[in-house]
Amino acid sequence: VQLQASGGGLVQAGGSLRLSCAASGRTFSRYVIGWFRQAPGKEREFVAVITWDGRSIYSETIMKGRITISRDNAKNTVDLQMNSLKSEDSAVYYCVAGFVLTTSPSAYPVWGQGTQVTVSS
Repeated sequence: VQLQASGGGLVQAGGSLRLSCAASGRTFSRYVIGWFRQAPGKEREFVAVITWDGRSIYSETIMKGRITISRDNAKNTVDLQMNSLKSEDSAVYYCVAGFVLTTSPSAYPVWGQGTQVTVSS
């Protein structure tokens, strides 16, 4: 599978963005699809992940209560709705694919190119 992330951009604090991950390949529904983010000088951080049947895990510390992950297997897409954005949410957001429902980045063998999110205060 190959992943293409989109939807990033510049938004004011308190605003919203909807990131989308489009996957190519016929086996999309077999994959767990998730999002990680990385800000300059910081390590990659887990954001959220969803299985083919809609089970999801959200970060316990990052963007808690402000994000929703959703999946459309017919369209081969996974979206991340982000609300009430803060300046500390600025980062490159990566769409990832794997086979295990986990928060560990090493468990995801497929990474998209990332989409930049910049939140101005």
